[in-house]
Amino acid sequence: MKFTLSEIITCTGAQVLFEKDSSGCFEISTDTRKLQKGNIYLPLRGENYDGHNFIDKALEAGARGYFTQDKYKVNKSADFVLYVDNSLVAYLKLANYIRKKINPKIVAITGSSGKTTTKEMLYSVLCTTYKTHKTLLNHNNEIGLCETFFTMPQDCEAAVVEMGMRNLGEIELLSSYCEPDIGIVTNVGSAHVERLGNLKNIAVAKCEIAAGLKKDGVFISPDSTRIKDNLNYEGEKIFTRYENVSNVKMSISHSKFTYENVDFELNVEGDYNIENALLVIEAAKKLNISIQNIQKGLLNYKPIEKRWEISKIKGLTFINDSYNANPESMKAVLKTFLSVYKTPLVLVLGNMGELGKDEIAYHKEIGEFLCSYKGVKLLTVGNLAKYILRSSTLEGVEFETNFECAKYILENIEKGSTILLKASRAMKFEEIIEMVGRL
Repeated sequence: MKFTLSEIITCTGAQVLFEKDSSGCFEISTDTRKLQKGNIYLPLRGENYDGHNFIDKALEAGARGYFTQDKYKVNKSADFVLYVDNSLVAYLKLANYIRKKINPKIVAITGSSGKTTTKEMLYSVLCTTYKTHKTLLNHNNEIGLCETFFTMPQDCEAAVVEMGMRNLGEIELLSSYCEPDIGIVTNVGSAHVERLGNLKNIAVAKCEIAAGLKKDGVFISPDSTRIKDNLNYEGEKIFTRYENVSNVKMSISHSKFTYENVDFELNVEGDYNIENALLVIEAAKKLNISIQNIQKGLLNYKPIEKRWEISKIKGLTFINDSYNANPESMKAVLKTFLSVYKTPLVLVLGNMGELGKDEIAYHKEIGEFLCSYKGVKLLTVGNLAKYILRSSTLEGVEFETNFECAKYILENIEKGSTILLKASRAMKFEEIIEMVGRL
């Protein structure tokens, strides 16, 4: 979207430090590598970078003007220079301006796990009825929110915005600039407990999505005491219950279930995916999408990269669900895999990150969970994952590296086996599949 300089100043409260030519309309760029001639450069500051170091480069690339947090550094080769206290806040204010100008219906989604899956599932449903936009990949922080609105088409009718969190206050900030019509919390689990200290703080942080939720909006989540006890929202609330689902039938890459006397299908298995679908169904109904289109959209949903991604290599079937992992999502995925797929089965489990001082106990908990299963091979990779094997009754092997694990799979796992890979993103488990293909 293009802005006049007057719009920018009004929106951000910027102070003009220098001006010689402010005619025309401008697009905003935060990256000199993508900056187009005539743009305004908005330098962002982070812990490990400072876009102010590239102001001269931006002007050389054709920027008409730029923002700055440094009041006494003015490059008069620019047509104008704008001072703001915080360039990220200015970016958020401009994003909010776009949000209000285009004014689509907005659904914001957060949660300890399942938020990207729920976003993609809801996007698939919304596309049956509306011109729809979404957060790309998992760009779910402040910059990602701005990117989502800045890339939103002028004719957008609905948007799905994913919100991630590192600490208390972050989702509140995102929600206040997003101003969603519907807010969804997928769940509250132990992901990020290292940063936030306990599950109550995690629940508080996730429920911050209601901070900017419109008064006539809707809050949707599973029927969780932890969420209800920490939610501060006076508007409409919908709490879904898996107990209201019936006729559940699962097979490889397929689920069928009945909810409120309507049959739905998904091209993916797992109770947790059905739980995500319930949130999507309730949001879609609030946006006046027909039941037929909800059914169609859910059936059209396909998992994205590293989320139940299936590949066949050298007579082996790999299911890569290693985008992220926490104890709750690990158990849910293991339950689905071990109940739907037939032997021979192999589990490749890695470290779960950001679990704080009790990280070993959380990994042991997974091993204890697996004690009720038999006839499954368990391979672990990492200094924490080894406690999964040591706490289980399954036969298995511990590895320190992905390479060692890949080599073992090639040399010892029988053809026709189905292998599940699950770990936190930092483990880079996609390397195991790549190495099996190369070795």
